[in-house]
Amino acid sequence: MKLDETQEALPKIEFYGGTLGTLLPFFVFVSGVIGIALSGAPDERGFWPILILALGLGLLLCKDKTAFSEVVIAGMSQKIVMIMITAWILASIIGVLMTLTGFVEALIWLTDQVKLSGPGFIIATFIICCIVSLSTGSSFATILICSPLLYPTGGVLGAHLPSLAGAIIGGATFGDFIAPISDTTIASALSQDAKIGTTIKSRLKYVFPAALFALVSYGVMAYNNVGSSIADIGGLGNPKGLPMLLVPAFIIYLFLKGKHLLHGLLFGLLFGTVLSLVFGLLPFDRVIVLDIENFTTKSFVIDGINRAVGLSFFTILLMGLVATLKASGIMNRLVDFAATKAKTEKHAEGWIVTVMSMALLLTTHSIVAILMVADFTKKTGERLGVSKIRRANLLSLIACIFPFLMPYFIPVILMANMTKTGQEYDIPQVSPLEVGLFNFMSWGLLIMVVITLTFGWGKFNE
Repeated sequence: MKLDETQEALPKIEFYGGTLGTLLPFFVFVSGVIGIALSGAPDERGFWPILILALGLGLLLCKDKTAFSEVVIAGMSQKIVMIMITAWILASIIGVLMTLTGFVEALIWLTDQVKLSGPGFIIATFIICCIVSLSTGSSFATILICSPLLYPTGGVLGAHLPSLAGAIIGGATFGDFIAPISDTTIASALSQDAKIGTTIKSRLKYVFPAALFALVSYGVMAYNNVGSSIADIGGLGNPKGLPMLLVPAFIIYLFLKGKHLLHGLLFGLLFGTVLSLVFGLLPFDRVIVLDIENFTTKSFVIDGINRAVGLSFFTILLMGLVATLKASGIMNRLVDFAATKAKTEKHAEGWIVTVMSMALLLTTHSIVAILMVADFTKKTGERLGVSKIRRANLLSLIACIFPFLMPYFIPVILMANMTKTGQEYDIPQVSPLEVGLFNFMSWGLLIMVVITLTFGWGKFNE
């Protein structure tokens, strides 16, 4: 499936103040996001007013107000934006279904069968979160689903808390990089016209070494920082949800067979719903029920869509703002500058990583950053012989590093906030800085980026 780079040619726009005037709305946006996130409010709905303010400022600074308005609407209505929103909605519904049917409790039950201690539980937590993130395709869903169960459980078992929080977000990072239904996987692959199934296969050589590094690091930290156990986890696990393992397996199978995004996600959702009803894991009234008294309808499908609303509108608004940056010509100047500097395939890879990193730090949003640099990555890579799969992998590698390490990015702030779930057991919170420091999965991916750029790791298989 190919994506239109733009639905129509964007009109050229200019800003009062030149480059400074062009970038000022982004500085307002980034400053607002950092301020709100560090205050402990990582919900994307809180960022909507900041984006409206940034767009309003951009309108005031733009010389042609009509052209600015057309650019914003064109940016919001790109085909890939609608693809991503569809993916978020369906993946979010699947995540709700997996939660309701006891999927995480089943994984905890498995760890209880092997009688894990606090240090062993940290390693098990990382593995569980890897499976959950691979199943749901969402780092946010993994953190939200797993933290309330695994963080207090590990805490009462005497686990090293920063390592425990790091293991949860590290497992979430794993799926964000390689899950077929991950928004990062979808955006990076489709933006470079790469097939999702083939791209996933190519990522094994990156994710397995990084995951092994993470496992060893968690093991070393866990066994060198053992606390006292005050409870066991037997009462938190339940094997009933084990059949739901078939759902992610089925979705992965469909994507590896090259099925369309909508095909894979929608069939996976239908299969999971039928499976959960057959095994009695999902009450029928959670599928759909009419609340006549309150004039409303309730359903796990509606709950899943509601979860995706914040991120969806955040992305729509931000893509409108990003389009103004493209229409100003700054990205074209960056492409031209890269063209004069990048003379070899290796140079092109370095520029792709550099520009993607800059876009992430500017937008604080992985998917928007990928979409923002998609054209640049494609043009630079095609000109110097970087394959479409390798381009997609470089984008995803960077997208799974900074947002999961830096203390002002949403995933890190969210994970730090979720450590409040241990308060009932007098378990202390973990700071955003500690969360990032102990996310050994992202540190492992950073090592893989250095190896990839320096030695050309995996180039001949992509």
